[in-house]
Amino acid sequence: MKIIKLDAIDSTNHFLKALSSEESCENFTVVTTESQTAGKGQRGSGWASEVGKNLTFSVLYSQKIDEITSLFTLNIVVALSVVEVLKTFSNLNFAIKWPNDILAENKKIAGILIENTFKNSNEVQSIIGIGLNVNQSQFENLPQASSLFLLENQLFDREALLISIVNRLEFNLNQLRILKEDFFWDAYHATLFKNDVVSSFESVSGNRFVGKIQKVTKDGKLEVLLEDDSVAFFDVKEVKMLY
Repeated sequence: MKIIKLDAIDSTNHFLKALSSEESCENFTVVTTESQTAGKGQRGSGWASEVGKNLTFSVLYSQKIDEITSLFTLNIVVALSVVEVLKTFSNLNFAIKWPNDILAENKKIAGILIENTFKNSNEVQSIIGIGLNVNQSQFENLPQASSLFLLENQLFDREALLISIVNRLEFNLNQLRILKEDFFWDAYHATLFKNDVVSSFESVSGNRFVGKIQKVTKDGKLEVLLEDDSVAFFDVKEVKMLY
């Protein structure tokens, strides 16, 4: 595992993507920074992190196109890897909120953003960005956000968390070839926040409704059973869960 440590950068995803375009980088090359000035999450939202308190890092992963059945499978393997590691550090109740936020005691403590690029006719390169709130103590105007420190009232070793997450991710991606994707999809749905529970949602147009999550499809869409017993499918940019 090659780890590149930076004091400050606009985005670890941007840095690693540029680096990999300029030189050959091995799989699971990691870029981490103490301060990220232009981090972003799903739907283009910002990802703010207190300097020196959290983990903001990106991991390079390239795979052959013929090994891919669903690009979203990579998302679920990453999310599961983070949760599995967190469970070894803490006894908090962790869950994955679609598409790939990590919750602890129903509070958001981590976000994942994966950017895929088709390098040639038979290879796709993924830049896996992960932001994990570790030792941050204040979250201004973010009522749903928290950190391991706030929830456990103790400081955590960020370096140990980083190495454990990347090692677990590498292990699980190797296991994916052996166990096949259904094994990880089953684990993802078992960990999915509000799965099979009546919940409130808001569409991109501002319309609010209730429904029950049935599953996430292989292409990453949320399958929701509505009040009239019809089934609707939503893309990441089309709906958000209210909680």
